[in-house]
This record gives sequence, structure tokens and C-alpha cells, in this order.
Amino acid sequence: MSYLEQKPVSARQMWAWGAVLLLHVFLGYALISGLAVKVVKSVVKEIETVQIEEAAPPPDEPPPPPPKMEDIPPYVPPPDVRIETAAPPPPTIQTQSQVATPEPPRVVQQPPAPPPPPAPEPRKVVTRAEPIARTFEVREDDYPPASLRAEEEGVTGVSVVIGTDGRVKSCEIVQSSGFSRLDARACEIAQRRWRFKPATEDGQPVESTARRTYRWQITDARR
Repeated sequence: MSYLEQKPVSARQMWAWGAVLLLHVFLGYALISGLAVKVVKSVVKEIETVQIEEAAPPPDEPPPPPPKMEDIPPYVPPPDVRIETAAPPPPTIQTQSQVATPEPPRVVQQPPAPPPPPAPEPRKVVTRAEPIARTFEVREDDYPPASLRAEEEGVTGVSVVIGTDGRVKSCEIVQSSGFSRLDARACEIAQRRWRFKPATEDGQPVESTARRTYRWQITDARR
């Protein structure tokens, strides 16, 4: 046993070792002082020899009887049994007669029919604007005084926009007389004096345009 495996010393063992140590010290002191001889003599007188008889050992127990061996019957091999099996029937060979399968009928795809033409849009009933008064002629008092003195004459063409109420909404010079005073006077008369029956579309009044011309001419009486 190694030093690491020794058991720790108990308190009882330590007391025993201490008593033995004290006994040795006492015996050493007795030998030196002659006390040990006196003690030994007194102890020898008191010691009586006692013969201790050892107890007889118990008798040995008889060994157990051997186990009974059962008789094992001898090995008898089983008899050979022949099993007659019927011979397997001969294999049957199935032959399939190849029958020509008819081809599926070919489907001829017809081109799609062209879409029907769109239905014609219903025609709208449109009427043109018509003048409702003879106010399109140039009177002598329509002449600007400066144009009379300068004897300015010519033809002015105008394009007007007629509203749904029959009045002229705007005026534009499309043919000049060559004199700005006469052209400006022509649009002024159109917007102030002209009246129309408005144009219609499916019975509803709509805006429209119209063109008219002014002829500026000084009569002999005004010259």
C-alpha cells in the first residue's frame, strides 16, 4: 500500500501509541534505578500458571449428496419423409395479335371568322346658323368720319363665332380692306348688331362659325 493510500490514524491508536511510549520510558527508568528487579520479583510470585484448554473444533458437516443425473434418452433421428409434389403445369404463352389501330381523324381548324364590321355611328342631324335679321349691310352712318374724309374704300372679310344664344361671341379679320379703321369698324358692327338663329346638333343648340364680307363704298351723295 502506498503512502497516499494509508488510512488516517484514529484517536484510539494515538492513545495506545502514547501509552506504549510511556511504558517504555517507565521501563527504562526502572532498569536504571533497580526498581524493575523488585517489581519483577513481586510479579513472579503472584503469577500463577493457568492451563487453558482449547475448545474442540466443531465436527465437519457432511458434504451434500451429488445431484441426481436424469437419464437422457438416446438421439433418434427423424425418419425421412418424402413429399410428392405435382409437377408444375407448363407455362402458358399469351400471344397478342397486333391489330392496326385506326388513326384519329384529322381535325382541320377553320380560320376564325372575321369580326363583324362595326355598326355605323348614327348620323347627327346638324343645322347651320341662320341670320334672323337683315342687319349685315353697311349703312352710310357706319362709315368712320375720318375714312369718309380720306375717301377710303374696300372689302373687309370677317369670321365670327356664334354662341348658343345667336349672338356673336368673337370676331376675326380674315380679309383686310387695306384700312385699319374700316376693318375695326366691321368687327364692331358684327358684335353689336348681328343676330343668328343658332346652329343645332340633334336638336340641341351648339356654337358655330360664319364668314361674311363688308363692302365699303362711298356714295356720290357723300362725296
